[in-house]
Amino acid sequence: MHVAQLNIARPLYPLHDPRMVGFTKALDAINALAERAEGFVWRLKGDGNDATDLTFPGDPTAIANMSVWRTIDDLQQFVWTTVHRRFFDRKAEWFAHGEDRDFVMWWIEPAHTPTLQEAAEKLELLRQEGSTDDAFGWEYYVPKRYLGRIADEA
Repeated sequence: MHVAQLNIARPLYPLHDPRMVGFTKALDAINALAERAEGFVWRLKGDGNDATDLTFPGDPTAIANMSVWRTIDDLQQFVWTTVHRRFFDRKAEWFAHGEDRDFVMWWIEPAHTPTLQEAAEKLELLRQEGSTDDAFGWEYYVPKRYLGRIADEA
């Protein structure tokens, strides 16, 4: 099985606003880094090289990042040990902090390409039931030695 992930974010400003330039100027480089990362399989793209033009089901203010990885370890390595981490650490500059969870992972067959609707359903399942085998967050998988670090960073 592969792992799909969805992360949604609600920009504080329109994406063309100068206050968003630190985020928008880095998109192509971070996406290229992901595509070269160990275990990367696929990522969601809209009309451009990212998915910022796509509408997330049920939340038109959210932008979505969705990708597929061979393993959770591969995804974890990319998220926490590459330059991606620097942008993650700056997310409060660009995105509103919501009360609901905004990140979910779920298992998929290797030949399957997830849809935004499927991802929205998985995120809602996680919000309603917490982590299960069908939809889960980092805490469901990550070895306990990482949990404190991830909780501190979230």
